[in-house]
Amino acid sequence: MMQTESIRWPAPAKLNLFLYITGQRADGYHELQTLFQFIDRCDHLTITANNSGNISISPAIEGVPLESNLIYKAAMLLKQHTGCSLGAHIDLEKNLPMGGGLGGGSSDAATTLVALNYHWDLDLSEQTLAELGKSLGADVPIFIHGKAAIAEGVGEILHSVQPKQAHYLVAVPDCHISTPEVFKNPYLKRDTKKLQHEQLMSNKWTNDCEPCVKKHYPVVANTIDWLLEYAPTQMTGTGACVFSTFDHANEAELLAQQTPEWLNCFTAEGLNTSPLRELLSTKKSD
Repeated sequence: MMQTESIRWPAPAKLNLFLYITGQRADGYHELQTLFQFIDRCDHLTITANNSGNISISPAIEGVPLESNLIYKAAMLLKQHTGCSLGAHIDLEKNLPMGGGLGGGSSDAATTLVALNYHWDLDLSEQTLAELGKSLGADVPIFIHGKAAIAEGVGEILHSVQPKQAHYLVAVPDCHISTPEVFKNPYLKRDTKKLQHEQLMSNKWTNDCEPCVKKHYPVVANTIDWLLEYAPTQMTGTGACVFSTFDHANEAELLAQQTPEWLNCFTAEGLNTSPLRELLSTKKSD
């Protein structure tokens, strides 16, 4: 049975509230301990299922062929895994910067898997969707999981936690940072001591990728230095985005109004439950 109504699904951004690299495996992948929290800034995918068997996406993303689009890849992966003959049209409202460390592409892929599982009535489990998503990107499972979590291993081992739902000013430096390039950097710290979760949650939070990125991208360094004058500030993921943490929304808004013209930013609220998970719960209970 196909769900024929058009539904506007959120694909939220994430922040890495800390990111530690605890080692490197023989296959080249890095062992991590990182804390994911969602924010209320989202891409949106309006999905309409159909009988065409085709996946169409509008508008096209400039410089990204359809076959390379993670939304298309996720939809085709789901079709191949299940043998589903249905199709869908996906209208993408892109609000998250590409290559910013906010997980926009991974979140879009996760939302596609979760939403089409619903629209096509496939009834795959969250675990199965996460396993499929992992082949599209290491961050895809956290968006399918939909709960704030400490991630370990190469990011696939998730432990739900409840960090404070703070308010953030998120700055978007004008540069695109390649995650593989950061992880190849010979000066990257790769030997941070692995800690118990209780210790991780109570320690001061930092990001092991930040020193390398600051060294090679002055605009990121300048952004962090400017914001540190006003609030605790660090990079998310492998950058380029940077976030400052506040107890109250009005504090973040006030600083956003004072930022210099060269500093592009927005304010957001931390969420321990993804808006995608919340929407899916309401749809399942309808």
